[in-house]
Amino acid sequence: MEAKKGLAGKFTTAMPQPRPDGPLFFLAKLMTKMHVALYRLSKGRLGGRMDAARLLVLHHRGAKTGQPRATPVIYLEDGPNLVVVASMGGQDVNPAWYHNLRAHPEIEVDIRGQRRPVRARLATAEETTALWPQLSRMWPAFEDYKKRTDREFPVFLLEPR
Repeated sequence: MEAKKGLAGKFTTAMPQPRPDGPLFFLAKLMTKMHVALYRLSKGRLGGRMDAARLLVLHHRGAKTGQPRATPVIYLEDGPNLVVVASMGGQDVNPAWYHNLRAHPEIEVDIRGQRRPVRARLATAEETTALWPQLSRMWPAFEDYKKRTDREFPVFLLEPR
């Protein structure tokens, strides 16, 4: 693991990154598939919340492979738009779905058993600043995640299409 200077100027240890061929990566993929299956079967009644935050399932395609993917993500409603944050738990890299949405922004989301088409776009700096207080109230862990990395978390608006 790599040491880096934290916000207070002290050295901290970065979170371990799961290797694509390692057991943690395999376990994470398995858990995600199980979560999505449970969510689908129960139409979001099971696996549709993480604490007080609501979850949706992103249906997207791999940036390189074009293969279908399904990823549960915390979301915020903002008028007709949905808002998701590519925080990756505060790791120093964006989640794979970030790259997938950048490459293929025409996606679908599943919210409590209802699938709808949306177009993903990165929020502007002004939009992110305006949305951030609501996002951190909804999921206070975002503030903890920010302490783990120097990277800015990309915020996506999922606009109806």
